Amino acid sequence: MIGDKKVLYSAVQATGNLTIGNYLGALRNWVNLCDEYECFFAVANEHSITVRQEPAALRKHARELLTLYIAAGLDPEKNCLYYQSHVPAHAELAWILNCYTYMGELSRMTQFKDKSAKHEDNVNAGLFTYPVLMAADILLFQADYVPVGVDQKQHLELTRDIAMRFNSIYGDVFTIPEVYLGKTGRKIMSLQDPSKKMSKSDENPNAYILMMDDKDTIIRKFKRAITDSDTQVRYSDDKPGVSNLIDIYASCTGKSTEEIEKEFEGQGYGQFKLAVGEAVADVLTPIQERYADLSKNKDYIDGIIKNNAEKANYFANKTLRKVQKKVGFPELIR
Repeated sequence: MIGDKKVLYSAVQATGNLTIGNYLGALRNWVNLCDEYECFFAVANEHSITVRQEPAALRKHARELLTLYIAAGLDPEKNCLYYQSHVPAHAELAWILNCYTYMGELSRMTQFKDKSAKHEDNVNAGLFTYPVLMAADILLFQADYVPVGVDQKQHLELTRDIAMRFNSIYGDVFTIPEVYLGKTGRKIMSLQDPSKKMSKSDENPNAYILMMDDKDTIIRKFKRAITDSDTQVRYSDDKPGVSNLIDIYASCTGKSTEEIEKEFEGQGYGQFKLAVGEAVADVLTPIQERYADLSKNKDYIDGIIKNNAEKANYFANKTLRKVQKKVGFPELIR
């Protein structure tokens, strides 16, 4: 807790643009959280290098992501938006926590198994200990709440286990984080395989809509979206593709499922897909325009990066110094 507010922490890897799933499912709903919580939103560029990155592209993606955070409505004066690599305490705490994490725990992480299968030529130690760095991210800021997707829930459970283990040895050092269960958007699925969550890492670019996709691209991708052999716009478990499009349209327009089914009664999928594409473009266009304006203002973005790094380091170092003292490291004489 910082002051009277509990702490909420989240981080996104700096490996490309966000999808509408990221925006409609989470980011849009985070905008007003700073009124209730002390919020830290990191650009997780240290996590990103478990997979080989082109250095210039990684720097570019990190800046783009931070700028997109602001364009999407996260106020950098009220939220701490920062680069993970600008806070050395992330890596320092991760090393200490590695010594309180068991090999068996890490070997059970399903994401390690999945990513190892995808990158057989680069199964590195960082990929294996990735969850410990994630634990350090969260515990550094004494986070009370962490909004996580299903794919990261196992990592948060490990974070809790590590924190409780450390606390049982050294006393009340870390806040035990919980999953954030506040207002969330509907879960947005792949346009090409509605059984899977929409992801920017999908090999098929028609499976996702990026927040910076132009209107023509958005319309084209929705026209190619998987539906079924029926023509009825109806929300049903046996119509996952159509139901996903209804969820997207509802998230963009505020209309209920019943209103949407009535609106497109007897019209078929062609008109419906076009309307969904138009609605998504209408939501993203003002964000894209704001992003373009911010991108031209180098000094402003540089100032945000500098100021937020200072704020993040201040709070992170408070925790790190406490941990270092507990494990027996000598204090730095200044």
